Amino acid sequence: MPAPGRRDFLKQSAAMLALGGTLPIAGKPQPEGSSMEYAAYQAKRRKELWSLLGDLPWDHQPCPARVLKTEKHDGYTIDRLVLDLNGVEPVPALLLIPVKRSARAPGLLYIHWHGGMYDLGKEQLLVGGDAQPAYAPVCAEKGLVTLAIDSWCFGERKHDEVGGRGEVDTFKYMLWNGQVLWGMMMFDEFRALDYLASRPEVDSSHLGVLGMSMGATKAWWLAALDPRVRACMDVCCLTDFQELIKIHNLSGHGVYYFVPSLLKHFQTAQINELIVPRARLSVNGSQDDLTPSAGVERVRDYLLPLYQKYGKPEDCRIELFDCPHVELPEMRKLILERMDKYLVKPTTT
Repeated sequence: MPAPGRRDFLKQSAAMLALGGTLPIAGKPQPEGSSMEYAAYQAKRRKELWSLLGDLPWDHQPCPARVLKTEKHDGYTIDRLVLDLNGVEPVPALLLIPVKRSARAPGLLYIHWHGGMYDLGKEQLLVGGDAQPAYAPVCAEKGLVTLAIDSWCFGERKHDEVGGRGEVDTFKYMLWNGQVLWGMMMFDEFRALDYLASRPEVDSSHLGVLGMSMGATKAWWLAALDPRVRACMDVCCLTDFQELIKIHNLSGHGVYYFVPSLLKHFQTAQINELIVPRARLSVNGSQDDLTPSAGVERVRDYLLPLYQKYGKPEDCRIELFDCPHVELPEMRKLILERMDKYLVKPTTT
């Protein structure tokens, strides 16, 4: 059977909303109650989600960032930084500051992908790739102060010549020590958002997160874990765990992706419900075996009634496009529209 087209997908979404329907998640009923009760439920579940991520260095007090150098580009500058996020190893980062921006500009955390590109890391913001053009010019044009860090085992944090071996060894070593690689990754992004929010150029009430592939998964996890995220935009990695199991593609994700005991507590939709009612856009490919269409639909059909009840249905858009694991121009158009609607403010010269 051919994958559903985008028009069919949108028709199904409209029908589901019209009927007030939802797709139950096995073992966990969809929450009920007032907005206040739902927020309390989210806060409780958010703590539960953090608790699954291993021993995290919450007691570490970060030292001030170090600026290594500043580069001038067309319409923006780049500060090359070293951040102290976790107390274990320094974290190289890029901070993009648009020339034209509001006095207190919106902030964007840009999260790089995996793709086996262990040498790339944060530089993806500047150079992009075949699957996704660079976002630096876009961020500059929109006046978004944008931060990107090297994830564990990537970029300047690649400590083994063979990137995949280094990632697996890090996963195993952390597991021995009561840590979870995904947990340490998310902790770094959480602390990176702390740093971004602290910048004098940034309006901390207008923070967004954007990523593709591994960066997409990090984006919706971070938005679930951290209510400061005003707008979440993720590209090509909204993965329903059960559908991924059903199509026998656990091997499609790296070892970093797997959290001990996660499925005893959360399915994908139940992580994503912690984002409600904040702005959410997820764009995915129906030909992408990392995002089986049935799984994308499953998450969408669970979330839309929640946005209808506790927020605005138009604030949640989960879309399928007829493509593999790439960002199409039509996808970027939606992302830019969301940036304008939920993050961007008028600029001053």
